[in-house]
Amino acid sequence: MAEAKSSPASEPTRRDMLFLATGAMGAAGVIALAVPFVRTLAPNAQTIAAGAPIEVDLTPIPEGQGIKLFWRGKLIFVRSRTKAEIEEAQKVNLASLPDPQADSARVKPGKENWLVIYGSCTHLGCIPGGSAAGEVRGDYNGWFCPCHGSHYDTSGRIRKGPAPTNLPVPPYAFLSDTKIRIG
Repeated sequence: MAEAKSSPASEPTRRDMLFLATGAMGAAGVIALAVPFVRTLAPNAQTIAAGAPIEVDLTPIPEGQGIKLFWRGKLIFVRSRTKAEIEEAQKVNLASLPDPQADSARVKPGKENWLVIYGSCTHLGCIPGGSAAGEVRGDYNGWFCPCHGSHYDTSGRIRKGPAPTNLPVPPYAFLSDTKIRIG
């Protein structure tokens, strides 16, 4: 009788190699399916860009003028206030304001000449004028919403009209004397 050959258990057989190859292909297939699925859970580049902080160079803004820009789909006013505008805003009796807030709470210490506020009227979301040269600035030399008659002062505080609150201040910080980061 012929002797049957037996292989020791430690030596791989062809069947073991097929099991390993099948398992490796299965794992690769699961990873290939999982990666696109996981990527769909992350925000896309447009969403990330919409909420990303923006840097604003302040050097081209002359004293007494302002710029308009968008951050997170909302209008932002950045204004270089004059000494007279700052003094006017600081002298206001807070008890006379519909939404009392000191000017110092709306600007950064040592940078009182720069005012950064959202540019939507707090009444119905209209865009008040007053940032650019030649725009109507209202009774308090700040911003005026022609749609419903809200008047804001040089600090963006509501002084007269149907708007219930001041123009909000977005989160911002000075990176240098001539550059800010909004967001």
